[in-house]
Formats: sequence, C-alpha cells, structure tokens
Amino acid sequence: MNIVVTGGTGFVGRALCAALLQGGHTVTVLTRHMGQVLHRPDVHVNSTEWNARDTGPWEQRLEGADAIINLAGAPIADARWTDVRKQLITDSRVLTTRLLVKALSRSSSKPITFISASGIGYYGISDDRCLDEGAARGQGFLADLCRAWEAEALRAADYGARVVILRTGMVLEQDGGALPKMLLPFRLFAGGPIMPGSQWVSWIHRRDHIGLIQWALTTTTVSGPINAVAPEPVTMKIFCEVLGRVIHRPSWLPVPEFALNVLLGELGTLMTTGQRVIPAKAMAEGYTFHYPTLEPALQAILIGTTRQGTRK
Repeated sequence: MNIVVTGGTGFVGRALCAALLQGGHTVTVLTRHMGQVLHRPDVHVNSTEWNARDTGPWEQRLEGADAIINLAGAPIADARWTDVRKQLITDSRVLTTRLLVKALSRSSSKPITFISASGIGYYGISDDRCLDEGAARGQGFLADLCRAWEAEALRAADYGARVVILRTGMVLEQDGGALPKMLLPFRLFAGGPIMPGSQWVSWIHRRDHIGLIQWALTTTTVSGPINAVAPEPVTMKIFCEVLGRVIHRPSWLPVPEFALNVLLGELGTLMTTGQRVIPAKAMAEGYTFHYPTLEPALQAILIGTTRQGTRK
C-alpha cells in the first residue's frame, strides 16, 4: 500500500513506519520535525513538511494514497494541565484531524482507509465494569477530547473512506511512553503502586499496538472504534507487583494520591483513576495478540525474552 502517516516521528509512529516498510509498503510521513523522521540504511521513508494547521503542498501526498494513519497530537502527560496546555492538547488532535479530512475531501483519488488515534479516556473515570467498544462515553477533559477528536475522524466516511478509531491504552516499551518513568523508582529500590492501587491499568505492548494498526489496514470488515488494549487489564497494584518481580525489585513504597495531585494537578487523575477496557472487537474479528498478559509483555521488553523464552 501507499500509506501516509502523521505523528510518524513519535514513540509509536517511528516503530510503526519501520514495521510498514518491512511489510513492503510505501510510507510518507507528514511532519513538523523533518530531522526526526526515521532514517536507516535498510529503510526509506518519504517525508513532507507541514505545520498541522494550514493547507499546503503536503496535500499532494494524499493523491493516490491507499490509507492515512493519523497519530498526530501533543503529549498528554508531559506537563501540568493548565488551560493553555489543554488547548494545545485539544487543537493538536481535533484541528489536525479536521485539516486532514478536509484535505481528503478535496483529493481526486481518495484514500480507502482512514485510521485515527483516540484514547480509552473516552470512557471517563470508571469502576470495575469491563468496557467494550459499545460502552457509553464518560465525563471529564479526556472524554470530551476523545469525543471531539473521533467526530472529526468519522467525517472521513462522508468521502468514502473506511474509518477505524483506535482507542489506545497505556502503550508499553522501553524507549518511550509511561514505562521508563515508572521504572526509575523501582531501579532505586523505591518502587510501589500509585494509590489507591485498585485503579485499572489497560495496557498494550507496542508490538500489538502496531499489529492492530497493520491488521486494521487489511481487515476491510473492521470499522469504527477499536479498543487498542491487551485482553487482560490489571489493577495498578498488580501492575507494580509484576513490574517489580520482572526486574527483581520490591514494590513496597506506595505513591500517595494527594502527592500526585499537588505535583500534577488535574493531570494526576491519569495515574490515580483508570478504566477496565477490553478489546472485544479485535478479539471477535480475529486479531491474535502477541502479548495478551502482562508478565510476558514486561519480560519481553525488560529482559528481552519472547513468549517461548528465546532472546528477541
């Protein structure tokens, strides 16, 4: 396929581009950071500059594209949620997706598949209920953000595209995301669960996140929201116990909820609340997870073993 990717220089995007190229696809990245585009002797990614706000020559890259994968968006958890930061987080997703869909509408040869990121924050703060793709939208900043973000992406269906929405949980790998930040206190023998500890962590190994995107590209019966999470969510307490066990460190020093609220403000709710999300649609449609459970996933990331116990 000829695939256009936004957000292709990020934690997921760079690995996705490498996987798509290895699969024989042609990849073009729309980016504000030309120097961060993946460059390796064995792969070649086309890149075109855009500012994610304005129309321009980049629109020509959509001509003849078979698919658009939209992963663009400012980091959610890198700074306190001030009003200015919230607006940046929102605009970098909602307005960017709107820009892409409008450009798609003007294309003479329209892409047949539009895959767009979203998040399990769509479901808001939840209790112990298992949430599949049919669960109602929750409340709060992230739920409102995801609603607006998804609404812009779904407009691509008006122009003939098959639209897939990836409601993504905590993506795990050692070179980005939340895991390296969680590892530091454990390596210093000061690790422990973020209280209350009973909140659910819906996670996914990056290999499976990329695998779901590749699967959605070619599984033409799939559309609408897909929960991009592993089949076995765990509580924060269990997550930290497993993490400590894998790296042979104790999980004994709880992080008080009030401390996160003081340090991070509203952003602290990301860590102290959660959702028990299951990938019902992916499992029903036949996607096979490489890492359905947490301990083998963390072993693969942190020790370098596969499910069969061999080195990666």
